[in-house]
Amino acid sequence: MKQVVILSGKGGTGKTSVAASLAHLASQDVSIVLADADVDAANLELVLAPKEMEQHTFSGGKEAIILPELCTACGRCLEACRFDAVLNENGVYRVDPIGCEGCASCFYQCPAGAIEMQDCASGLWFRSETRFGPLFHAHLYPGQENSGKLVSMVRQQASVWAAEHGADHVIIDGPPGIGCPVIAASGGVHLALLVAEPTVPGVHDLERVLATTEHFRIPAAVVVNKFDINLEQTAKIAAFCRSREIPLVACLPFDTVVTEAMVQGQPVTVFSEGAVSRELQRLWDALREMLAG
Repeated sequence: MKQVVILSGKGGTGKTSVAASLAHLASQDVSIVLADADVDAANLELVLAPKEMEQHTFSGGKEAIILPELCTACGRCLEACRFDAVLNENGVYRVDPIGCEGCASCFYQCPAGAIEMQDCASGLWFRSETRFGPLFHAHLYPGQENSGKLVSMVRQQASVWAAEHGADHVIIDGPPGIGCPVIAASGGVHLALLVAEPTVPGVHDLERVLATTEHFRIPAAVVVNKFDINLEQTAKIAAFCRSREIPLVACLPFDTVVTEAMVQGQPVTVFSEGAVSRELQRLWDALREMLAG
């Protein structure tokens, strides 16, 4: 089983559009499992129209709960809390769940044992079915932290399913940027496909995400999306890839058919057989060869 993660140095480069098309093309040749690791703004499901099969609660941390029947109103918890999450309401102490960071300082300071640390529901993760294979995805509740842990959960479930059902590849639509969720989505994969855009900061964004993959010794390949809107910047990206000996495996042309396909909830390779789809097919052929090697 080989795992491929699709990354970009910033959002809005077309990463999910590429992931959806690769899901379609790969499913014609091999058995795949899909994972949407962008838990803060998961949108691969918008293109693949999955049928939800399982839903599970994700707990990314703990929060303090004051048990009123045991509380002696000594105020030690109020003194210990650095986040002003403990409230004194006319001598009755309670913890504001929004302010609580789960540090457990109040738990250890309470002489009466009136505070418990309970699991905090931070989001949901799902197993769904698509026409191309199972999809594991998640939703992180607004304001919640530990998105890296939720990404790891999604990846773990996808990997276990793939191993148990003999899937050939796991295709991961990764989060944008270079933060903790990207690290959680990338660790241990066999190949990272970096989606770049031909803009002035395009090379800089590519350098940022490449530094992350190189740190974890993940082989990388690059695809330029909408290459023909700025041929000068595309040439700079190509020169950068040559200087770093990174394969530039495809250059996708700009075409409004991609937007039309997304409006219809379809990967562009399903919606059209035009130039974009042909280049995406060439991209998948190149990736398949790299993974086989």
